[in-house]
Amino acid sequence: MSTTIGRGMPDVRGGGGGGAVKGSNMLPPGVCRTRLWLSRAMSRAVGRCVLEPRPPGKRWLVAGLGNPGLPGTRHSVGMAVLGHLARRLGVAESWARDRRCAADLALASLGDAQLVLLRPRRLMNVNGRSVARAVELFGLTAEEVYLVHDELDKPLGKLALKLGGSARGHNGVRSCISCLNSSAMPRLRVGIGRPTHPDAVQAHVLGCFSPSEQELLPPLLEHATDLLLDHIRERSQGSLSGT
Repeated sequence: MSTTIGRGMPDVRGGGGGGAVKGSNMLPPGVCRTRLWLSRAMSRAVGRCVLEPRPPGKRWLVAGLGNPGLPGTRHSVGMAVLGHLARRLGVAESWARDRRCAADLALASLGDAQLVLLRPRRLMNVNGRSVARAVELFGLTAEEVYLVHDELDKPLGKLALKLGGSARGHNGVRSCISCLNSSAMPRLRVGIGRPTHPDAVQAHVLGCFSPSEQELLPPLLEHATDLLLDHIRERSQGSLSGT
């Protein structure tokens, strides 16, 4: 069962038309009430992760970009980083599906700050829709959103934290910029290397890491998590102290 977090929005359901239906097919009132209760219970259990009141410290959203259902591919390495981050923060078992933003969410604490971890359930090219909806629900700004994604122009094992700027040809980042109407989001770029032949780029990006590459992943994920957490801590402390 998915976790429900805090206080949510009203559960709005459509009616059945224009009043009671007469005839032999009408269900007894007790059965109708039971079905309505079950429907609402199922929606709360698997439908959405609802919000807590904003904590006293900062709140940050960290989105791991990728394609749902393809966790082992180079293009979804951002989701792999997010999974490692969730384990480090002790919330790996706390993911909850939220249908409002079509994503899996998990909340974690980092000192006085709160982290909202997000794994889109939409394809990479429209990841921005999930991110933008979560930004709206949690009352965040683009500057409070971290994007974690693959980077062709860096070799595997190399990381770079970029503070805003263009999408540099990355469709997931482009989607986020378009949906948030901003390019201010910090981005952790995770190198996956670029193949020598241009025609091989698509297969390379959508393909799985080779056995030799997989040996490099554990320290890479560890380093990426360290880099993210250190940067968020510094920004949180600076924001709280007014600097």
